[in-house]
Amino acid sequence: MRKRAAVLFGAAAVVAGSLTAVPADATTSHPAAAVRAAGVSWKKCGTTDHPTLQCGSLKVPLDYRHPSGRQITLALSRVPHTAKTYQGPLLVNPGGPGGSGLSLPSFVASSLPEAVAAQYDVIGFDPRGVGASEPAMNCAPDHFKPVRPDSVPSTPALEKANLARVRSYAAACGRKYASLLPHIDTVDAATDMDSIRRALGARKVNYFGYSYGTYLGAVYARLFPERVRRLVLDSIVDPTGVWYEDNLQQDHAFNDRHRAFMAWIAKYDSTYRLGTDPARVEAKWYKMRAALAKHPAGGRVGASELEDTFMPGGYYNGYWPSLAKAFAAYVNDGKTGPLVQAYAGFGAVNASGDNGYSVYSSVQCRDTAWPHDWSQWRADNWAVYGKAPFMTWNNAWYNAPCAFWPAASKPRPVNIANGQLPPALLFQATDDAATPYEGGVTVHHLLARSSLVVEQGGGNHGITLSGNACLDKYLARYLTDGTVPRGHAGPADAVCQKLPDPKPQGAKTSAAPSASGASRGATLHGLVGFRG
Repeated sequence: MRKRAAVLFGAAAVVAGSLTAVPADATTSHPAAAVRAAGVSWKKCGTTDHPTLQCGSLKVPLDYRHPSGRQITLALSRVPHTAKTYQGPLLVNPGGPGGSGLSLPSFVASSLPEAVAAQYDVIGFDPRGVGASEPAMNCAPDHFKPVRPDSVPSTPALEKANLARVRSYAAACGRKYASLLPHIDTVDAATDMDSIRRALGARKVNYFGYSYGTYLGAVYARLFPERVRRLVLDSIVDPTGVWYEDNLQQDHAFNDRHRAFMAWIAKYDSTYRLGTDPARVEAKWYKMRAALAKHPAGGRVGASELEDTFMPGGYYNGYWPSLAKAFAAYVNDGKTGPLVQAYAGFGAVNASGDNGYSVYSSVQCRDTAWPHDWSQWRADNWAVYGKAPFMTWNNAWYNAPCAFWPAASKPRPVNIANGQLPPALLFQATDDAATPYEGGVTVHHLLARSSLVVEQGGGNHGITLSGNACLDKYLARYLTDGTVPRGHAGPADAVCQKLPDPKPQGAKTSAAPSASGASRGATLHGLVGFRG
């Protein structure tokens, strides 16, 4: 088990050193290039909010070892370039695994400076198995239907009930998708990206990925280094812990972030009336959890659903005021309505549809070996729970189908170390819970010539294009001419101050983030897949 390292920087200010330009193109061949990819026919599919969006599709082999065999369909989207200067396709991915990427081009194109976005065809895609791609997976639609057993297996009966759920889920995936499961993984998704590149007629692609999308991008770069022109990774997966160790490390980070939220509530005791001592506020949260385990709110929000509801607060602090309001209403006034409403808004994502979770499980379980002895899961998660109780067991059961997965796993994750790339640009917040800070530092070391921009003290997940002008300046500069910051002492090449934490709903202060920045943050975190 790995512990989070506390990494401290000096003044949390923008520090820009020299700037390094992207080198000239170089090309080589790759076996997957033998797979012929037809072009994409684009059709208008825009809405009032996204008028320039276009949609298309692409057939690719289910099994790249047999390119003439069964074909599957990838759903694509595009915001086309409008400038005379054209820098090629910019593939974007929101993470997951299992996140739909079809609406992300509109967000990216509208959030970047207009002059920068206009130089790219911003390309979104639903990875194989996801959303509008065909076939789309849906193993067991009612898997997260409330009320589930308490996630903490404090009795043999609770452990048995939770084990039965995850075994049943894995078996359902095996029954419905036996021929598909061996081909739902990060390597196949990355190879699909190269099929997209060929279909677009591009010698090279630019790539911008959030969360799990950082691992997908790094794997693509490892498989096809000669095809990478620019590479942006935001909120970075630690590739050395994929996926069992990463999830254990994530538990510690989410617990820290939950405690930061409790401290924020204590700071605003005049609003929430839950006390001024963060430890006592936290104790009230766990008392609420215990009560809901016995008497679920509205017949829907038990202990596990409460964890589902508050977990998004670990991804994005813009959710804190709404969550704190529901917490206070339950504790202070005995009102369950706000809590049920919060669950509907934040926690019921999985209960409303299984596609994302089906692909999440398939990719994670297939990417690398997992322990198959449940006694190891039990021992490891109880050890972590002793220090980080907030989401340890919830996260364990979320991933536990991998202990019983019906398709063979690859023996080890991809080694993404790469000395063949042009300079890549990495973004990481020091207090990110979903992809802890160490992952950004690790990938910075593994990708030669990469530059790391750190948001000091930031705890949100997916930090660019969310209102932090300092971060976005580096992103825009890189996408404009390929330059990256250099020269800061320590692991970071540049450091930006975090945005201020939110204020309680209705509070007014000049220090609060701008309305446009907060709106972009909320939009992004609706797109970036939870769980990383």
